[in-house]
Amino acid sequence: RSCRNSRIPPRIATGSRSGSTVLLEILSQFEDTATHRYKDYPLVFTPYLWNRFLDRVPTKETEAVERTHRDGIMITPESPEAFEEILWMAFFPNLHDVSRSSVLDQRTSNPTFESFYRDHIRKLLAIRSGRRYLSKGNYNLTRLEYLLKLFPDARFVIPVREPVWHIASLIKQHALLCEGERRNPRALEHMRRVGHFEFGLDRRPVNAGEGACIDRIMALWDSGNEVEGWARYWSHVHGYLADRLDANPRLRDASLLIRFEDMCRAPGEIMRTLLDHCNLRGPDTLVDRLTQSIRAPSYYKPSFSQEELETIERLTQPVAQWFGYSRAAPGPREAGSAL
Repeated sequence: RSCRNSRIPPRIATGSRSGSTVLLEILSQFEDTATHRYKDYPLVFTPYLWNRFLDRVPTKETEAVERTHRDGIMITPESPEAFEEILWMAFFPNLHDVSRSSVLDQRTSNPTFESFYRDHIRKLLAIRSGRRYLSKGNYNLTRLEYLLKLFPDARFVIPVREPVWHIASLIKQHALLCEGERRNPRALEHMRRVGHFEFGLDRRPVNAGEGACIDRIMALWDSGNEVEGWARYWSHVHGYLADRLDANPRLRDASLLIRFEDMCRAPGEIMRTLLDHCNLRGPDTLVDRLTQSIRAPSYYKPSFSQEELETIERLTQPVAQWFGYSRAAPGPREAGSAL
């Protein structure tokens, strides 16, 4: 997620199971920002007409419910949500073909999409009375340089997380989605329609340009070796991100990395850094309230064996060090934080 002054500035967030939804919820509270909401589905392509229709339809007050992730985050039709992937899939039909690279960079050109995308953002800003577009997009990790080419004033906020806890959360979420999709096949079709392939029965890793690595990850998952598969995937994705930030100073300047652990440990400091990076201002009461909402839930803990912990550390530590994770992986019963 992100923010900065411009006529149609996209505000992009990346990072699944690393606090991205909490960041989206926080930034959406600022009146300058406009984002997709749950009520925008299914007519995501026509936000102006669809919302004009909804404004004229009598509605009853809806109680907040816990989202399907079972992570304590409560939602209503007005809650911000990630629906942008539907648009990308319409113009880039091979984005989720694991046999192909998913990277879109400064060399990418798709004039039809670019014209549509800018108009779509304008419509959302108009119906939400916003000045800055805010978007959560996990798959935008391999599109940052393309987005920066389209919107030179974009600000990127990229949450990251310590490998052991991150992989534990990913495995937990995958198992939860698989269970739900087996019980309700419609859920699987819905996930495909909205472009969520991170978890579930049709799980597809992002190919950041290393086909052999993706093949190995898929083989590990197919054989039931979830831990090693996720560890290799963590290194694949985060290694790509580190390489691009090292190679592209403009991208590095436009990006803010937020470590999940730092956000839980020092929310006030991280909030100030986040708002400065996004050039956002709000009343102190709002900032204080949002800061107090950041906490470290403890509804699960990793239960890896010592051998699995050693596998995670061996496969992730070379990349994890780039993000400041230099300590050894925690033991299976150590305390920690999770979202």
